Parts: sequence; C-alpha cells; structure tokens
Amino acid sequence: MRPKVKYEVIHCRREKYPVSTMCEFFKVSRSGYYDYVKRKDIPERDAKLAALVAECQRLCGSTYGYRRVQIWLKRKKFLHFNPKTVLRIMNKYGLLSEIRRSRKYRQMGQQVHKYENLLNRDFSADRPNAKWVTDISYIHTGQGVLYLSMIRDLYDNSIVAYKTGTEQTVNLVLKTIQAALKKEMVTGELCLHSDQGFQYTSQAYFNLTKDYGITPSMSRRGNCYDNALAENFFSILKTECIYRYKIATLSEARQLIDEYIDFYNNERIQTKTSLTPLEKRRQAA
Repeated sequence: MRPKVKYEVIHCRREKYPVSTMCEFFKVSRSGYYDYVKRKDIPERDAKLAALVAECQRLCGSTYGYRRVQIWLKRKKFLHFNPKTVLRIMNKYGLLSEIRRSRKYRQMGQQVHKYENLLNRDFSADRPNAKWVTDISYIHTGQGVLYLSMIRDLYDNSIVAYKTGTEQTVNLVLKTIQAALKKEMVTGELCLHSDQGFQYTSQAYFNLTKDYGITPSMSRRGNCYDNALAENFFSILKTECIYRYKIATLSEARQLIDEYIDFYNNERIQTKTSLTPLEKRRQAA
C-alpha cells in the first residue's frame, strides 16, 4: 500500500482512532502524515463535502441544521466529520437550514458593553424617532451569504435605514446608524434597541451612541421576543420577497432588498392603520 493511501486512511479515521497509533500500525511517520495533510487539496475536499451536504438538504427540504447533517453523513454515507467542519461548509456554500427558529445567541466577539432592556417589549411610540429597533439577518445567494443590517422605527414601522455587506461586522452596524441619522432629524430622546450581538456590545457602538446622544437598549440573553419587531420585519421580507426567488448573485439580492424596502415603506398597507409606513410618518410631520 502506498504511503499516500495510508495517510488518507489515517486522515479519514483520525476522529475515531489516535493518529499516533494508526501511524505506528501502518509504519509511517507522524511528520509524513502531517505534511500530507498540509498538501491536501482543501478546496476540492470542501466541494465534495458540500455536494453531500447539498444532497442531504435536498432530501430533507433544507430543514436540517449542521448537527443533523453530521449525523446523516455518518448514518447514510459512513463518513465521520467534525460538526464544526460541517457548519463551516454549510456557511461557505449557503447550505444552512431555511427553517425559522428561535435565535440561539452565540458570542462571536468580546462583549465590552451591555445595556438594560429599556424597551421592555413596549413596541409602541407616540412620535417618529423615539424608539428604533435594529438587527442583522442573512440572505443566501449562489455567491454566498449577504448580511442585511436595518433600523425600524416603532412609530410607523418604517425602515429608516439599511446596509448590506458580505460580513456581519461592527462597521456594517455603524454605517446603518450613521445613514439613519443622516436621513432623519432626531429632535428628542431616541432609544435604540438591539440584541446582544457582538456588534452592539462593542466599544465602537458605545462610542457612536454616546456621540449622538442615543440611549441604547438591549434584549435579555436568549429572549428573541424582546426584539420581536426587528425579527418580524425580516420574516416579512423573506416570506414576501426573498423566498420567492432562487437568488444567484449578491447583486441580485441587493436589488431585491432595495426594491422590496421601497415597496414596503411607500406602498405596503398596514392593516392596523390602513396606511403605508411613510403615509403615517407624513401625517406626524
């Protein structure tokens, strides 16, 4: 048996047996094995795994999260992958579950600042620019994931500002807030509510809200209903627009978002008021 074949066998069984034991059994060196791992064609390996994950999601109607996909690979294909590897592939190739579920909060960066839940699920406002809610969601495309950051005014439910990007960074959030403040004249106290995402606990977010006199409010950990009106907009956007198309490119996703938010603000009638969001806003003005 050639060394390359032995290394491949060891690599495929590395999570089941110790590498050192297998190297000794096959009479190959550990250094030779790790050199082989470094030389492996990672993009090709990713593509093969992505094809298997895509097959799994096709069969289950894109309802499986990465843990179930990992179990499926193990049961149906007799392949053993680390769950984190499966999650990485699903993120990379846009193969995440399409089922909406309660948000699981996962800290992705250092939490420098936390704020009280001042909004406390009171989603009513008696004037524009008194209470804003903000959040980030993702849109799957054939070119990868597009992240959408938006701010919604609780007075009329209009989308005050939004920005898109290929990474969910602090800068994406800051640009959204700056766009909103450039567009709107905030004359009274403004409460800006978010979840506990790392962007909103960052020092940069703290500095910006302080500079503009914004009062931050934050959901409790694991309580997605604390920011229900932000989640609600993303649900409307995806149900009425995004899920109706097979989006091939990032630019196509951006165009759909632009067109829908324009429709939502200016033309979509709200059943509670029989007005569009901006019609109600103009009444207040």
